[in-house]
Amino acid sequence: MGFEFRSLLAMNFSRLSLVVLATLVSGPAFAAAPEQPMLSAPSPAGTTLGGPAIPGVCYLSRDAVLTNSKVGLYATERLKQITAAAQAEVTADRKPVDAEIATLRGQVGKISENQLRARDKTLGEKLAAIKGKADLRTREIEQTRTKAIEGIFGEVQPVIVSVYTQHGCGILLDRKMVLGGNLTNDLTAQVVAGLDARLTTLPVEKVILPEAVRPN
Repeated sequence: MGFEFRSLLAMNFSRLSLVVLATLVSGPAFAAAPEQPMLSAPSPAGTTLGGPAIPGVCYLSRDAVLTNSKVGLYATERLKQITAAAQAEVTADRKPVDAEIATLRGQVGKISENQLRARDKTLGEKLAAIKGKADLRTREIEQTRTKAIEGIFGEVQPVIVSVYTQHGCGILLDRKMVLGGNLTNDLTAQVVAGLDARLTTLPVEKVILPEAVRPN
């Protein structure tokens, strides 16, 4: 049986982490799922889901605060920049290995199988190292995103308390959990405005994971 590129086929391009990185670059850092699709939809009886406002019951969309506030938009752009830099780093590491793979494929039948296997093993190890780096960068970026969200909500909490008090709320519900009803006491727009008045940026620096959690 002739030589087979076992390592190269098993790890060829190892795209999983690179796809994750590319997705983070192209998509919004704080993407929110569509909320309340049933609010404007007619019921089987031809009526809409509404009803009287319930005193003391208030609503807030944290996703909308992240996606619409100035500081949330700023953090999203910073995360895109950090992710693009990580993707460029991994792509640069991959380029010379791809060239070696192409060269090796062109040498099948021209050099011995032992030589092919040895070079295949070496290239497989290089690909494994690149995949490890891509996995590490992906984890670092996700932790950076989490830290940014925590920073934003640390700043928005006093705003929420203030708006909540102004509206005389007795309970605050997550708006995306509401399937229908009267959302008169939706605090989201006022919270976004208050957060915008409080700050428009905050530090968003890439988290560097400790050496202990780095791949071997």
